[in-house]
Amino acid sequence: MFKMINLAKAYYTDTVKTQALKPFNLEINPGDFVAVTGPSGSGKTTFLNIAGLLENSCEGQYFLDGQDVSNLNDKQKSRLRNEKIGFIFQSFNLIPEMNLYDNVDMPLRYRRLSAKERHHRITHALEQVGLASRAKHFPSQLSGGQQQRVAIARALAGSPAFLLADEPTGNLDSKMAAGVMELLQEINANGTTIVMVTHDPQQAALASRIIQVKDGELSEYQSRAQAIA
Repeated sequence: MFKMINLAKAYYTDTVKTQALKPFNLEINPGDFVAVTGPSGSGKTTFLNIAGLLENSCEGQYFLDGQDVSNLNDKQKSRLRNEKIGFIFQSFNLIPEMNLYDNVDMPLRYRRLSAKERHHRITHALEQVGLASRAKHFPSQLSGGQQQRVAIARALAGSPAFLLADEPTGNLDSKMAAGVMELLQEINANGTTIVMVTHDPQQAALASRIIQVKDGELSEYQSRAQAIA
């Protein structure tokens, strides 16, 4: 699904070099559910931004779905993000003035898909997250957990190669968080690759792989799901 070879990232000021990510190699395969953990400031967000083509690495190569994306320009990266990557954010990032249907539709419009194709994708995605009957509701009429489900539907509607989830339960109470994690596990079981940043060790244990980022270094640990398998 994606492969990173000798990848590294550093930030520079006039006098200081900060090594955000030290050189590492990582391969994530189709169907993986990867949890990325680590303390604040460890490099998790930098890793996620590079994986999502939101930020460039300083060294190494990044292959996404077989394509070397290391040196693409902004326009090429933007198109690839829209076609290949689904994003799920902690803060949902829904547009309050739009109903659920239109929120899910928004990124599809940039794909120049037909209205018929978009409608099929939107209704199917909302069905997947159990909110098809709420399509005309607005975000303010939903609970936090339901809003996050809409954000997941928006990501799924684009049929991405993989999902990047940044603390997807960070703004939810424990019951809502459990529901979202159950949904992500179900989506993964149906074949979608997921890379999730989380600070919650219990949620990380549900993944098939755990990547820990600490002081810019990546290391992999066996998850509970791997141990059971």
